[in-house]
Amino acid sequence: MRYFLVWCCGLLFLINGLQAQAPKKYSSTDIFQAIQKLNFLGTALYVAAHPDDENTRLISYFSNELKARTAYLSLTRGDGGQNLIGPELQELLGVLRTQELLAARRVDGGEQFFTRAIDFGYSKNPKETLNIWDKDQVLADVVWVIRNLKPDIIVNRFDHRTSGTTHGQHTSSAILSVEAFDLAADKKYHPEQLNLASAWQPKRLFFNTSWWFYGSRENFEKADKSNMLQVDTGVYYPLQGISNNEIAAKASSQHLCQGFGRLSTRGTQEEYIELIKGDLPADPELLFEGIDTSWSRVKGGEAIGEILYDVENNFNFKEPTKHLPQLLQAYKLITELDDEHWRGIKQSELQVVITALCGLYLEASSGAATAYPGSSAEVNIEAVNRSEVDIKLKGIRLGDASYQQVGQELKNNEKFTLKIDLPIASDAQFSNHYWLSKPWTKGMYTVEDLELIGKAENPSAYTAQFQLSINGYDMDINRAVVHRYSRPDKGELYQPFSVIPKATASFSDKVLVFADNRSLDIPLTISAHKDSLKGEVALQYPEGWKVDNPVQPIEIQKKGDQQVIVFKVTPPDNEDSDFIYPLLRVNGREISKELVNIDYDHIPAQSVLLESMAKVVRLNIEKSGEHIGYIVGAGDKVPESLEQIGYKVHMIDPLDIEAGTLDRYDAVVTGIRAYNVLESIKFKQRFLFDYVENGGNLIIQYNTAGRWAPQLQDIAPYPLTISRERVTDENSAVEIIARDHPLVNFPNSISEEDFEGWVQERGLYFPNEWGQEFTPILSMHDEGEAPAEGSLLVAPYGKGNYIYTGLSFFRELPAGVPGAYKLFANMLSIGKSSVENENPIKG
Repeated sequence: MRYFLVWCCGLLFLINGLQAQAPKKYSSTDIFQAIQKLNFLGTALYVAAHPDDENTRLISYFSNELKARTAYLSLTRGDGGQNLIGPELQELLGVLRTQELLAARRVDGGEQFFTRAIDFGYSKNPKETLNIWDKDQVLADVVWVIRNLKPDIIVNRFDHRTSGTTHGQHTSSAILSVEAFDLAADKKYHPEQLNLASAWQPKRLFFNTSWWFYGSRENFEKADKSNMLQVDTGVYYPLQGISNNEIAAKASSQHLCQGFGRLSTRGTQEEYIELIKGDLPADPELLFEGIDTSWSRVKGGEAIGEILYDVENNFNFKEPTKHLPQLLQAYKLITELDDEHWRGIKQSELQVVITALCGLYLEASSGAATAYPGSSAEVNIEAVNRSEVDIKLKGIRLGDASYQQVGQELKNNEKFTLKIDLPIASDAQFSNHYWLSKPWTKGMYTVEDLELIGKAENPSAYTAQFQLSINGYDMDINRAVVHRYSRPDKGELYQPFSVIPKATASFSDKVLVFADNRSLDIPLTISAHKDSLKGEVALQYPEGWKVDNPVQPIEIQKKGDQQVIVFKVTPPDNEDSDFIYPLLRVNGREISKELVNIDYDHIPAQSVLLESMAKVVRLNIEKSGEHIGYIVGAGDKVPESLEQIGYKVHMIDPLDIEAGTLDRYDAVVTGIRAYNVLESIKFKQRFLFDYVENGGNLIIQYNTAGRWAPQLQDIAPYPLTISRERVTDENSAVEIIARDHPLVNFPNSISEEDFEGWVQERGLYFPNEWGQEFTPILSMHDEGEAPAEGSLLVAPYGKGNYIYTGLSFFRELPAGVPGAYKLFANMLSIGKSSVENENPIKG
């Protein structure tokens, strides 16, 4: 089946780590373990909702102890979470978390798959989740992954029977997995998938339970465990010198943007899995009991097994190349198998073993990380045989280019290099994360190509096919074209090679707020991705708005340089919000893309192409005060948003806070989760309170419950208990219960209409208990729940005011929600006697 070959090709790249990482260096021990996996024909699939939901202990156990092909299906890419290490949110956070998952799988030995579902934020039950997701599409995606992966065993992270007890997306992942378990074998269900895959019935479905799901360890001790298996995932691997739980800790620690870095553990560690469907193995150490995982599983496999079991049982660690004749014989037999599924998997795995055995290094590295349609890229070919094996490089095929004959004998440790010019077709598609290529809804990405659905990332833009003869046996081995480079402070790095537009355009501010009808100069940055760029840019703008000189020329001499074009934009007289778009015209082609780079040390650099746009918002807004101090927490774009309405925002390092240093500010704001991530702030709390007592305004944005040191439970000058209470429906009704309070009257009058157009949620981690000194301002609730009044609390303290808010301003302000701006301006202005300037502020 054509599609499955694509999946197997993806498996090969995953094993080699060539799409974005340095290729793995295989020791004799690594080769031996790869042969052990070659000799196990069984597959396990772990299913959950988000990145960091997966149990890396079990994934590593299946992969490293049982030697099974193991995969994690995360229904979403974690787009709706928070980011502890940077500003990326929503779709950009999904890109970051996807790469963190791939990094985790490189550690624990698993593979990674997804559905088209979007993490739209916290939901309280599966009904809410499946109203936002397209249930049939997501269920079809789960079935599609099962039909291609063909797992014998599926393990769900969450319980499908406990609606409302955890995140609705969590429970939904289990519900859909349970349904897909049988539907994958039903040929009447989405029969169009069967043109590219085959029906499949897994043998067993488990729920990865624990005491947490029972409420306490005591309850779990009393629970009936007759339908459960107890698995010790703390096993030690002498060949690796590491235990399974140490591998698992390192894998889960790749989820840095979620704050999952943790200590490793050693020793016995029990996991429980409860049987949901299928038969229960008698021996918990034989999870594949009754399933043929030997080479006898496939027709013609006995002969292959006879060879490979002998290699495993008599492996020569000192001279592994001694086994090459046997491995080549096995490879030939594998290519002749009728079973296309196992043929593709084992052919890819054995290619890795053979190249590792010979110390054969193959690389296709572009001189630059990017190229544009109609250009060309210089690709450096490198081939090194670090053994006495007879290897010849017969030829190379690069992308769609014609075959280039080489005829080079690769002698032991003598490097062969070649430069090839790779032409990029004038109609070549831009390299982009496939799920971001078309507009998406709140709950679903738009992916119409069935061959892409499920994949963690795009196939490589270009591939080099090395046509080899190894000991007289012809073999084609593919390598993704990558960009290998070095940085003085980082050393050797690898990056995917990408095709991007000749130029891209971006606004520095994604939301542009006009506080009155005066014009603003809006800068647009044009980035050249080729030399001698000439063209023009036209600003597309909504009706009622005006732009002076909406079409302007662009000319940039050098690739990598930028030109800033300034447009004078005049808003309408009345309140309005819409979008402006730049349209580049270069050599007859129109371009409307922005290039966003995501670069962290723990993942490969990511280049993301998005539609370039900025939201323009015409507000009638007033403020009091000018200078705002901001203590950055986990990272948000609130400071930039406040500058949009005329505040001067000053970043404050908590270490610099001393007596009187805050007095210069009209208000001080702490960023989201500041008390969770800033250890130093605990030493400065008294200075913050002194600032309020002396007449300042202190605004504390949300912090997660129970994640700060005991001494920081005194987060407020009066009793205040943070809970996990939240309102997830961004359209839920909001009642102003303190209508006479200055916070909703000065300097802007706040009404229920100001809560229209909010995004993703109302807020999170609301206090549920507070001292009588606090005044609750708002009441809101999700459907079927009691009103929550802790979203916005205000208390006078000395001459000033202390405000705690769980409202999600960190989402609403960057999204340009007018009412959120007005309410935040009121919080900053509380206690001021008059509006600064008699007129609305200038933008």
